[in-house]
Amino acid sequence: MKSLFDKTSLNGMNMKNRFIRGALWEELADSKGHLTDELINVYEELAKGGVSTIITGYAFITEEEQPNPRMMGIYNDSFIEEYKKFTDRIHSLGSNIIMQIVYGGFMTNFNTEDRVIFGPSSIQNEQTKTFAKEMTKEDIKYIVNAFSEAALRVKKSGFDGVEIHAGHGYLLSQFLSPYYNKREDEYGGSIENRGRIIFEVYESIRKKVGDDFRVLIKLNSSDYVKEGGLTIEDSLYVAKKLSRLGIDAIEVTGGNESITEVAKNNLGAARTKVKLSKDNESYFKDYAIRLSKEVDTKVILIGGNRHLDVMEEILNNSNIEYFTMSRPLTCEPNLINIWESGNLKEPRCVSCNGCYSTYGKRCILNGAKRL
Repeated sequence: MKSLFDKTSLNGMNMKNRFIRGALWEELADSKGHLTDELINVYEELAKGGVSTIITGYAFITEEEQPNPRMMGIYNDSFIEEYKKFTDRIHSLGSNIIMQIVYGGFMTNFNTEDRVIFGPSSIQNEQTKTFAKEMTKEDIKYIVNAFSEAALRVKKSGFDGVEIHAGHGYLLSQFLSPYYNKREDEYGGSIENRGRIIFEVYESIRKKVGDDFRVLIKLNSSDYVKEGGLTIEDSLYVAKKLSRLGIDAIEVTGGNESITEVAKNNLGAARTKVKLSKDNESYFKDYAIRLSKEVDTKVILIGGNRHLDVMEEILNNSNIEYFTMSRPLTCEPNLINIWESGNLKEPRCVSCNGCYSTYGKRCILNGAKRL
């Protein structure tokens, strides 16, 4: 019988348990994306709490495209030395650390008047009302290269791996979704074409970082709209091709948070009301279980993972290897240590999302005040 506290390996990276802290934007970097003492303290607290691996909040890959204020950056070599000290510190506390990288596109309302925002087509975000400009093929080449250059900096900075963000309505997931991708060239139409930019990003990264560096992707399972979005079948096509290309792990997520229907019906990645019933937990599990049986690649389940018994049942009845927790570790950074000690308490997090409206994205149950 498999245990959530098994020691495993992910492309040579030792995993002391099966718990991963998922990416969350803390809004604690400086205005250019560089580290601050406050941000470092957040990650030190997580590393001390017993989680095997931490995935950072997303980092922007081109200086001119910062989706949100005070998010981490990795757009030039000025970050490498400070990140080296940072990753050394996290490693000394017993955790692996992976950097998530992103191009946001129209998932923003930050400084939109001062910059060009790319999209697969000329489209508007239903939530932010931000417009995107249809990318030329030269623009696509530029972004593919920006992802790979950023990933190389991630490796030089001492991180254990890099995660490509292709979920939640950010640029790469916009390309995947026929809801937004109306192109008629080789980057639009069929799922092979809509996935092309992701395949190119992955292959460009792999050429620069080599086979021994962990490359992961956070991939939408579905947009969760009734009509016109990314379907489960199309997502499986993309995931299985990435597996054949050699990606190290696929973190399963879902929900296109730019679409009103998704937001209105609580179908995004950070759903509320999770604690009302265990049936509400691990809400991307059906897709992840199916994917884990169809690929050799490691599958990571994100989304509403709360109770140990629920996760252990999934672990032992599928090929899913790892479980991401984000909001519960914002509330209780030491939760994994508590569980490993034998105290199998329920997590304190109630999935209210109040943390998203506080300074530093801290838990309101711990006294954080809403902004």
